Amino acid sequence: MEWKYFKPKSLTWWASLVPILLGGTVAAEPLHEMANLVTSIRNATGDAPPYILINAGLAGIGIRGKLGT
Repeated sequence: MEWKYFKPKSLTWWASLVPILLGGTVAAEPLHEMANLVTSIRNATGDAPPYILINAGLAGIGIRGKLGT
């Protein structure tokens, strides 16, 4: 079975997964109360809102899936 968008052996896939994880962490800050971690993420990403980070990651995975190998 071939997966079009799930390619864990691809560096592009991992590079696109990171913004999704960062955006999710920033968005869920009220739940986990790790303000220091969120402040570090915000400083590293130029204070990008979580929805921008998540959408950028999804776009990267989508483009990678569309282009294929």
